[in-house]
Amino acid sequence: MKNIKAIGLLLLAVMAGLAAAVYAAGWVSRHGNIPSNKVVVAAVDIQLGSRINQQMLTTVDWPSGSIPDGAFRDIKELEERVAKVSLLRGEAILDGKLAPVGTRGGLSAVIAEGKRAMTVRVNDVVGVAGFALPGNYVDVVLNTQRDKEGRSEDTKQISKTVLEQVLVLAVAQEAGRDATTPKVVSAVTLELAPEDAEKLDLARSVGTLSLVLRNQVDRAPVATSGVTKKELFGEKDPMPAKVVQIVQKARTQPASPPKPQPAQCVEVIQHGTRSLNCFQQ
Repeated sequence: MKNIKAIGLLLLAVMAGLAAAVYAAGWVSRHGNIPSNKVVVAAVDIQLGSRINQQMLTTVDWPSGSIPDGAFRDIKELEERVAKVSLLRGEAILDGKLAPVGTRGGLSAVIAEGKRAMTVRVNDVVGVAGFALPGNYVDVVLNTQRDKEGRSEDTKQISKTVLEQVLVLAVAQEAGRDATTPKVVSAVTLELAPEDAEKLDLARSVGTLSLVLRNQVDRAPVATSGVTKKELFGEKDPMPAKVVQIVQKARTQPASPPKPQPAQCVEVIQHGTRSLNCFQQ
């Protein structure tokens, strides 16, 4: 009796397994026929500014309903194109991630339209201890001597932020943006608008520059008037010389005597005779 029950349970388990296998095979056959198209993807990691060749690319089947805009289906369409951003292995190659047709490789391919690249000399302090890496944003602070009231003989030291939200394109000769380890270099290349490039060129000739690292998502402008040495130590600017002379002159001059008050007069008529009596206040 026990053997019959065991055999029955065994047959039931076999039938349930067969039913599950048949259902799984049917599901795979129904969903395995999703229409797809060939899409070009990166076969290796591609650094920004690199000129693309066929050895860097491959094609994969991509569901037709989810092909991203700007994707390529033929590797030949990408010959001699230049990547303006870093591409990871297996990532779809999109037209928006490539420099315009005819662009040569190198750093010039990744400069935004209307911008310029300018290099400034830095050290371990100016370069934020090597943390100013490609892809980061920095502010540029100038320390210089400023003329007071238009007179070159009267100067005061001041530090002021002259440029904000400047993109670091490269450090030394490296433009890759995947690195996170700080690297102390002697030069940093910044992406600037033409007018900002002029400001930076003048700033580095009249004083010393420092880079201030920004949070990458912090784009709020900061309007500052700069800080002087006296303001740093909480001292007040001395009173201008002309004002001092006026105050001293006022203190040394003797006080003028009080002006006499006008007299009060009364006309008196007595025994037919008129007389005028005046009283001084």
